[in-house]
Amino acid sequence: MAACLRVLPAAFSTPHSASNSSSLRRRSFKIGCSATGSKNSARIPMPPINPNDPFLAKLASAAANSPEPLHARPSNSDSPPYLDLFDSPKLMATPAQVERSVSYNEHRPRKPPPDLPSLLLHGRIVYIGMPLVPAVTELVVAELMYLQWVDPKEPIYMYINSTGTTRDDGETVGMETEGFAIYDSMMQMKNEIHTVAVGAAIGQACLLLSAGTKGRRFMMPHAKAMIQQPKVPSSGLMPASDVLIRAKEAISNRDTLVELLAKHTENSVETVANVMKRPFYMDAKRAKEFGVIDKILWRGQEKIMSDILPPEEWDKLAGIKIPDPF
Repeated sequence: MAACLRVLPAAFSTPHSASNSSSLRRRSFKIGCSATGSKNSARIPMPPINPNDPFLAKLASAAANSPEPLHARPSNSDSPPYLDLFDSPKLMATPAQVERSVSYNEHRPRKPPPDLPSLLLHGRIVYIGMPLVPAVTELVVAELMYLQWVDPKEPIYMYINSTGTTRDDGETVGMETEGFAIYDSMMQMKNEIHTVAVGAAIGQACLLLSAGTKGRRFMMPHAKAMIQQPKVPSSGLMPASDVLIRAKEAISNRDTLVELLAKHTENSVETVANVMKRPFYMDAKRAKEFGVIDKILWRGQEKIMSDILPPEEWDKLAGIKIPDPF
């Protein structure tokens, strides 16, 4: 091809005559055929690479040092140069292997975030934020068992904002056994269970709040606790004998609830039974006095106050001598 390009300019510089033009056409055809025929027998020399071009220099060194065999470039190839040099070209790195830059997408999650209970479970937090229906009981008991299996020594934090087995309007939505199932699971745990009331802890939820580890039962300053007698579900069109059976079961659940609350609040059974005749509401201060909780959480000020030294210790550390009283 290079020989043909060198011949053509010289041919067009001659006088334009019929004989000369025909001879030139025959000569250029012979040169082109000879160049094409000798293409397969002898390799056309590569032009010298400009050493100042970093891209060509790197490409040439990669082709020279690569163990991959080179292709014989086909004569009728439609692909651009350097795309069919190797049998099986390999990328330097797949997108999954490339590290993200610190300044680009630094806080973008690499995978979809999990659901909220899973995130809380990772921090050993069990959150009860609904009435105690079977689905809630199943989830809470399973989380307690899982956290004990993961580490039987680390504490479990239970946050409670529940109306127990009833709704906020007093309608029964679950059986009393839902609360007893969570309570029994808490009693079987080897871990310490720190209970925190946020919002409301009513009925069976108040029992769960008081059932936490002694000294680790907390309440937010504006949370409410309330204990009440269990309610009989709607009887509907049941016979009178069935209504009597359900009433006896409700009385049995009430007696069990009274005994458990008396145990964890360190009050007498008579005292708890008397206050449970009607709904007994307690704010944080009253719940602490009744024995439902041990501490009131207020932006951590209790821990700060407990860490403060008394005035005598401050004076002693400052080197101030206290004069003896007269």
